[in-house]
Amino acid sequence: MTRTSRPRRTATRWLSGAAFLGPGLIYLIVLMLIPLALVLGYTVFQRGRFGGIVYEFTTENFARLIDPLYLDVVLDSLKLATITTVIALLLGYPTAYVIANLPRKWKTIALVAIVLPFWTSFIIRMYALTILMSGPGLINSLLGTEFELLYNEGAIVVGLLYSYLPLMVLPLYSSIERLDPQLLEASANLGASRATTFRRVTLPMTLPGAMTGALFVFVPSFGNFVIPELLGGGKSLMVGNLIQTEFLKARDWPFGSTLALALIAVLLVLLLVQARVARRA
Repeated sequence: MTRTSRPRRTATRWLSGAAFLGPGLIYLIVLMLIPLALVLGYTVFQRGRFGGIVYEFTTENFARLIDPLYLDVVLDSLKLATITTVIALLLGYPTAYVIANLPRKWKTIALVAIVLPFWTSFIIRMYALTILMSGPGLINSLLGTEFELLYNEGAIVVGLLYSYLPLMVLPLYSSIERLDPQLLEASANLGASRATTFRRVTLPMTLPGAMTGALFVFVPSFGNFVIPELLGGGKSLMVGNLIQTEFLKARDWPFGSTLALALIAVLLVLLLVQARVARRA
């Protein structure tokens, strides 16, 4: 190989890599990095008298984050997202466990049934759930009651659970499916009961899947604004609704950007915690 051919091969390899990475990098830069930079930049400016942005430096937006009015909204969002995640884990783990132990034919059918709701528009599903849970809706008709199922925190949790439960089941199913059967057999041969085997072997080895599913459920639940608006009737304000209000109604882009940045920071912390737990597991 000549000396001149080596730089040519290096240049060709670099151009090939750039050709493959280029579209993805452009996508990330245009649709993620630039908007994120704008949001970060807006946080240190002031709101104009009639909306918009006045390019004068201020730290007031960060001080407003600890205002009890906004802090209560964040705490309510954390509460509803946590409740949804815990219920999703309690329902999703046995569901994923049963699916993982089904015969291959029925396993495929069960997985299709799990992801089937995602084939329909999110808004259509929420309106359908609103009709089902309304006063004279199907649920009250079947039960013969007149419970007020809508416009409360319970309805929001049901909507979030209905929307994001598959995101809990699928990572758990993947973790349970990859379990080595020989480990379970070894545990049984050593005299461990099924409950002990589950507690000492199955549960620790599927913890990364549980953490991933919890993250997949918690993150969109925490920032959701459509479900609280439709099923909650706007009575329970969440962080997503607050950000939407600040941008579209109050036209306070600097403070809306500060709220969005705080939400991103919380999610980054959760991602780091999940990665640490998965690494230890």
